[in-house]
Amino acid sequence: MLKKELNDLATQTGPGTPMGNLFRRYWLPALMSEQLLGPDCDPVRLELLSEKMLAFRDTEGKLGLIDEFCAHRGVSLWFGRNEQNGIRCPYHGWKYDVNGNCTEVPSEPTSGYCERIKLKSYPMVERGGVIWVYMGPADKQPPLPEWEFATLPLEHSYMSKRVQASNWLQALEGGIDSSHVSFLHSASLSRDPLFKGAKGNEYNLNDLSPVFEVVEADGGLLVGARRNAEDDQYYWRITPWVMPSFTMVPPRGDHPVHGHFWVPINDHACWTWSFDYHPTRALTTAEVDAMKGGASIHVKVDEDYVPLQRMDNDYLMDRKAQREGSLYSGIEGIGMQDASLQESMGAIQDRTKENLVSTDNGIIMARQRLIKTARALAENPDFALPGLDPEHQKVRSVAMLIKRGVHYKEGAKEHFKSAPGKPHSSV
Repeated sequence: MLKKELNDLATQTGPGTPMGNLFRRYWLPALMSEQLLGPDCDPVRLELLSEKMLAFRDTEGKLGLIDEFCAHRGVSLWFGRNEQNGIRCPYHGWKYDVNGNCTEVPSEPTSGYCERIKLKSYPMVERGGVIWVYMGPADKQPPLPEWEFATLPLEHSYMSKRVQASNWLQALEGGIDSSHVSFLHSASLSRDPLFKGAKGNEYNLNDLSPVFEVVEADGGLLVGARRNAEDDQYYWRITPWVMPSFTMVPPRGDHPVHGHFWVPINDHACWTWSFDYHPTRALTTAEVDAMKGGASIHVKVDEDYVPLQRMDNDYLMDRKAQREGSLYSGIEGIGMQDASLQESMGAIQDRTKENLVSTDNGIIMARQRLIKTARALAENPDFALPGLDPEHQKVRSVAMLIKRGVHYKEGAKEHFKSAPGKPHSSV
């Protein structure tokens, strides 16, 4: 359980909040590259961390992210004209460049008035098919993101995103908690084309009482789940969590590895970013088609990235499939199996009422580190934040058999760090 004041601290990410200030120190995935395809393309509304902004590419192809609303009388610039290296407000013609500078006030052409007007703006960078944003102090901007999927050739990876109607923290906690896999996703392990056929599935389904061992890592945590295997071995699935909201799911067989970022839209919704990639080969056409069709952790969405299965249609739940056992929860797709239950907790889970057990140790330790780090940053703006160092981002999840009596941190130590051409450790 978490006291209300601590739950508020962990879940509130708007401007000026401790957790919001923490998020603003990181490069965050903001848009798919496909959303801003070329110079002078249509602008895109974007809300992150309770800030409403407008993203666009100017005539030279430069990326801009500025306050959505015109400094004149508050009109949304989404209605504006993207032309001649700027967004022009359609109401009175005020124009802004990618840095938020007002470059024209047509009614005051010679007064120099526009030179005194500037909208808030944030830097953006494009890597791995994703447009990333940094929303913190300019003098604290960290190195560019070095997540492995973002550094590989594009044909090695697939990225999707969706709106989730819940606070970011309960989504993250679902990613840290792997004990639910043997229940909620049990049917999907044998039928999902990006999971089935792996020996590790048998261990998941045959041992429903995993033992969890959680250790701190430079960037966050390593969450190890131990299940019984043959002879004198244990089957270990080790999930890295990197501050503030990155998790990577341990792989299965030669299937692509996958993971998530959860980025707050506001305190009641978040973006769920889902990636799949293979470190040593291109994804096959069949794999990509399956991901586009909602397999693995991906979800079918509409043009606004809202899932087709959602709360107002009960996630298209199939009670017959639930009763017959072909879908444990009656909901199709691993991504929506997770999201449906996380959203059912309410927009912000009331953690004062929960009762945690040993399999929740990863969640407990992640909360503690988040709260401790947010408080440390509030006291010291120069506090060294976990997960900012590119070396913290060169992580791998691990699935492997380890001899009993050997701690996974020792038995798997050669497999936790990514490197070009290095295969994943997978069962």
